[in-house]
Amino acid sequence: MNHTLPHLQDIEAAAQVVYREFAATPQYRWATLSARLGTDCWVKHENHTPVGAFKIRGGLTYFDQLKARGELPREVISATRGNHGQSIGWAARAHGVACTIVVPRGNSVEKNAAMRALGATLIEHGDDFQASREHAMQLAADRGAHMVPSFHFDLLRGVSTYWWEFFRAVPALDVVYVPIGQGSGACSAIAAKLALGHRVRLVGVACAHATTYADSWAAGRVVEAPVSTVLADGMACRVADAEALAVLMPHLERIVQVSDAEVAHAMRLLFADTHNVAEGAGAASFAAAWQEREQLKGQVVGTTLCGGNVDSDVMADVLGGRG
Repeated sequence: MNHTLPHLQDIEAAAQVVYREFAATPQYRWATLSARLGTDCWVKHENHTPVGAFKIRGGLTYFDQLKARGELPREVISATRGNHGQSIGWAARAHGVACTIVVPRGNSVEKNAAMRALGATLIEHGDDFQASREHAMQLAADRGAHMVPSFHFDLLRGVSTYWWEFFRAVPALDVVYVPIGQGSGACSAIAAKLALGHRVRLVGVACAHATTYADSWAAGRVVEAPVSTVLADGMACRVADAEALAVLMPHLERIVQVSDAEVAHAMRLLFADTHNVAEGAGAASFAAAWQEREQLKGQVVGTTLCGGNVDSDVMADVLGGRG
C-alpha cells in the first residue's frame, strides 16, 4: 500500500463511486435497544447494502481505482468467508472481469450461493480462511490473475465511507464498538474519525474464539491464534494482518472479546428490537456494548450491524435459543 489511511478527500471521492450503486445506509437510535442498554444506542445498518454487508463499498472503490490506473485485469482471484467475496464478485461483474473466489470447506451455504449468483466461480479449499487465502494466492500466481487482498488502501477508501456517514450523521457519538475481522472495517473507522476530527472513542471487538487481533494488539506484534468460532465466521481470522495491526495499535482504546454465546444473545436482541437479521460478526458490536453496558450509562453509544448474511438454519437455531 502506498498510503497508510485515506484522507477526507479520498473518502469523499469514494462516496461518489459508492453512491452510483446504492444510497447511504441508515443509522437509527432504536428505542428498545437504548432502553435495554440504559443509554442512547445507535445502529449503523450496513446490512442494508445490496449484498447485505459493508464490504461492497471496498470492492467498488478497489475496481474503480484499477480502472482509473488502466490496470483492470482479465481475471481476479480472492479468498473469503463470504462478504468480501460478494463485494469482489459484484464489482468484477460490473467491470466485465472474470472472478474466482476461494472459500473454506463447510463455508456458509447461502453466502456461497450469493457469490455464485454474482457470477463468481467458487473453489472450496482448506479448513479455514488462512488456508483458503494461501491457496488463492498460489492460484493467482499460477494463472497470472490479479489477487485481491482482504486489506488494501483502495478497499479502505470505500469502507471508510460507511463510518464517514455514521460520524457525520451522529456527531454526538461518545464511543463506537468496531468489529475486527481482517481489519478493513476497523481501520476504516479510524480513517473516518481522523478525517472528520470526530471525538468518538473507538473500541475494537474481537471474537473470543478467534483471538489473533486481540492477542496481537496486546503483544504489539502479529500473534497467530487458532479459530474455533462456530457463529462469527466474518471474524474467523487465524493470522492478523501486520499492516492493519500497525494502524489499530495507536487508535483503539481497547479490544473487547465476545463469545459465540454473547453473539447469539446479541443476534436475538437485535432481531427482537429492530427486526433486522444480523450474522454473527454483524452482531458482535452490540454484543460488546451489552457486555460493557454498566460503564456506558449517560454516553451516546454507536454500534454497527455490519452484515446480515446468516444462513437461515443458523438463524433459526439462534432464535430458538440453540445458538
